[in-house]
Amino acid sequence: MKNAILFANSFLSYLLLVVIIAGLVGIAIFIGIKMRLNKNAKESDVSLTTEEKQ
Repeated sequence: MKNAILFANSFLSYLLLVVIIAGLVGIAIFIGIKMRLNKNAKESDVSLTTEEKQ
């Protein structure tokens, strides 16, 4: 019985670690996509402005 409890404790500990890492990866991906979309929007605004000046 004691071994089963130790195994469950280790398993849940690693499971929690995987969930935390997956959450951080998801947040990083979300921030990266948002930053790239903002950069694309700024670049398109700049190119439209330079085309109007010519």
